[in-house]
Amino acid sequence: MAKPTAPKSSPSRQRFWEVDALRGVSILTMIVYHTLWDLWYWRVLPDIVLWEGFWKYWQRFTAGSFLILVGVSLTLVYRRERASQPPGSRLFLRYLRRGLKIFGLGMVITVVVAVAGVGRVDFGILHLIGAATVLAYPLLGLRWPNLLFWLAFSLVGKWIEPFRFDGRWLPLVFGPWMTSIFVDGHWLAPIGIPPTIYPAVDYFPLVPWFGVVLLGVWVGNWFYADNRRLIPLPGWGELAPVRGLRFLGRHSLAIYLVHQPLILLVLALLGIVRL
Repeated sequence: MAKPTAPKSSPSRQRFWEVDALRGVSILTMIVYHTLWDLWYWRVLPDIVLWEGFWKYWQRFTAGSFLILVGVSLTLVYRRERASQPPGSRLFLRYLRRGLKIFGLGMVITVVVAVAGVGRVDFGILHLIGAATVLAYPLLGLRWPNLLFWLAFSLVGKWIEPFRFDGRWLPLVFGPWMTSIFVDGHWLAPIGIPPTIYPAVDYFPLVPWFGVVLLGVWVGNWFYADNRRLIPLPGWGELAPVRGLRFLGRHSLAIYLVHQPLILLVLALLGIVRL
């Protein structure tokens, strides 16, 4: 009897090592940034400036690269699930459940931060990823329109960036009639118009950051069309450092949820901060 052989993995089931590894790089840069933030908050490094210059762009690189990879991963999973399901299958409910799960984890972060009294998280990166998982679903099969959507979100983001809304009566005009409603400034924060005084410690509004996810959708549908790389890459996925990055990338959500308590625990055990 011939010895059975394991079936070769099909392109639809393939994991691209560079996607997991690049996500792992984003996790490492996030941990560095948040460690510095903790040292600044607990006055160990009170003079470090994290919102300007080098560290501002470090944070932008971390968030931007991670959200682009969210978009790339959405396209890869979408094509994989399409290939494994009968024609005409509806996948939206899966994305709705995933989005709600991630958004729910974001709400847990909101409550924890509020109880800890270290600021606000009304619409952080988990809220954004959860919402984007649902909102991006109709666009996952498109390529160039997503590049245009990213450009549009970026331009609108630049336009509304100076806007602040601090809880007041908003006039509404209906033909010859005028009325007004009271809008709490925090309700507009998810779309990119925060209150004037807004001590958010994690803030990624839909405008412009949903556009960054759509940029990733474009990359995924362009560079990984038909579940193959546009340009062949070396087989570095099994190198020891790359394996470590891939591990971080594959477990990015769990690491995100626990990294801040672990950072504070390590700093406290070393006697650097007093909790």
